[in-house]
Amino acid sequence: MSITITKVETRGQLKAFVDFPNKLYKGVAGYVPKLFSDEMATLSPDKNPACSFSDLALFLAYQDGEIVGRVAAIINTLANERWNHKEVRFGWIDFIDNPLVSRALLDKVAEFGRERGMEEIVGPLGFTDFDPEGMLVKGFEHLNTMALIYNYPYYPVHMEKMGFEKEIDWVEYKIYIPEEMPERIPRIASLVERKTGFKVVKLTKKNLRDDQYGRKIFEAVNATYKNLYNFTILPQAVIDHYVDEYLGVIDPEFLSIVVDEKNEIAAFAVSMPSITRALKKCDGRLFPTGWFHVAKSLFIKHEESVELMLVGVLPQHRNKGLLAMIFNDLIPRYQSAGFKYAESNAELETNTSMQSQWAAFQNELTKRRRIYKKHL
Repeated sequence: MSITITKVETRGQLKAFVDFPNKLYKGVAGYVPKLFSDEMATLSPDKNPACSFSDLALFLAYQDGEIVGRVAAIINTLANERWNHKEVRFGWIDFIDNPLVSRALLDKVAEFGRERGMEEIVGPLGFTDFDPEGMLVKGFEHLNTMALIYNYPYYPVHMEKMGFEKEIDWVEYKIYIPEEMPERIPRIASLVERKTGFKVVKLTKKNLRDDQYGRKIFEAVNATYKNLYNFTILPQAVIDHYVDEYLGVIDPEFLSIVVDEKNEIAAFAVSMPSITRALKKCDGRLFPTGWFHVAKSLFIKHEESVELMLVGVLPQHRNKGLLAMIFNDLIPRYQSAGFKYAESNAELETNTSMQSQWAAFQNELTKRRRIYKKHL
């Protein structure tokens, strides 16, 4: 049967676009639904400030009147200018195991890009690096994290048959929380604090809001990650949006920052209790009762894992032992909260300095994600 591609233009179509993965992965153990309200806002140009520097089109694939695939076409002008390339991104891609569907979807993204002068198609990527990115190529048996992408094993097979090639991989680690702190961590942390002007700052909701630490953390992220693959430096409007979005759900108990003698952020770690099982229970819907499951996992009875959303040391302060100060601050909190393990966010496979930090703990590489590219 023929495949029809339709551009999303109505709110009803957008709801169907956001809902499609929940139907496609129904009953799949590793899949974690995204929060429906967040996805709707992210994909609505009037609610997502990243659309001010991005061209966006959403497409649904139909076969016999049924939705069988979806994809977002995105042109991030800030990233294209910064990295001196002409790329159209594909993101939010899902499809049944039919090569006609996957090809039709990506052909539509390629057409969208060519019409706007693009020379390459690349993905899965979002508007910024805070959107889900990277196609899962290893670790399908593991429960996904809440912030990243799950996909079937046949996805990368389709990509390679269409002539897409690997651009770069990310890796993810499970880091087991030790029952006792490794001796070298407090020793290094104490030495660094004693001999330098660095210190750990305890944050509160008031700090994050009134003292602008929420904004300062994202500015530190810009400075830390700016030279990583295809990174989009976040404009102030996007930073403000993210601060507003995360302030209500972030528990300062699981944040840690190190500041220098000028009280400027030198290193940071943003983590939060996993809500993956809560999201599975409520199918990504906060209402009517999903908010209770999510709030319970965040603030009352934690799940067994904590997710390391952002970890970094500013370039001028690397190799000074600041991560030991971060770990020395957070690990006792994790132990007290009853977490069994932490899950890293996706790290570039080339970022060996970050990965080497996990050697102090029992760890396991659990997932690998891939960015694919093809010339138009």
